[in-house]
Amino acid sequence: MTQTVKLDIMSDPICPWCYIGKTHLDKALAAVPNHPFVIEWHPFQLNPDLPDEGMDRREYLERKFGGKEGAVRAYAPVVEHAENAGLKIDFEGMTRTPNTLDAHRLIHWAGIEGKQNAVVDALFHAYFVEARDFGDHEVLADIADSVGMDAAVVLKLLQSDADREDIRTRDTHSREMGVNSVPTYIVANQHAVPGAQPPELWGKVIDEIMSQIGTSSAE
Repeated sequence: MTQTVKLDIMSDPICPWCYIGKTHLDKALAAVPNHPFVIEWHPFQLNPDLPDEGMDRREYLERKFGGKEGAVRAYAPVVEHAENAGLKIDFEGMTRTPNTLDAHRLIHWAGIEGKQNAVVDALFHAYFVEARDFGDHEVLADIADSVGMDAAVVLKLLQSDADREDIRTRDTHSREMGVNSVPTYIVANQHAVPGAQPPELWGKVIDEIMSQIGTSSAE
């Protein structure tokens, strides 16, 4: 039996680099089916001060980048790296920038059911490919349903304050640990790997770990 190694991922579902980074990581993991990683996703809000209902996308870009031209410049490397990863992001279709607290609550609940990875995938797809506003509880419930969670239960939880403070506390804890950007990966509770690293780097990390624990990636 392969010895397991924890891989903690600090991420935000509206972070394009997190989407790209997950795509790279998934490619590396698929190449080594007996990889040792046990993955857990953790909350980190890029925009924790957004109103609960989110914000008009154009207004958000004006505030953050000084308008469309500034946003185009800022997102140019994102578009390039996304295309290189085989992804197409519908920036034009996005009309709202959601507050992601509720999305992080859903990721947390998915973890309890062993469906975290599927929910993270579904959130990225909903936002970046379908340009859906997952600040909307109905959209989140639909995403939950798509991975086999009980949409009615999720909707009820979303309409309550369940785990809101827990998510904020965990977000704050990550910042206090020194995490200031996402994605950030913590390998075996000790090695921090920041940014959307290419599959080749993850392949080397996996090989190194497996050699240390005496397992061959070719098994």
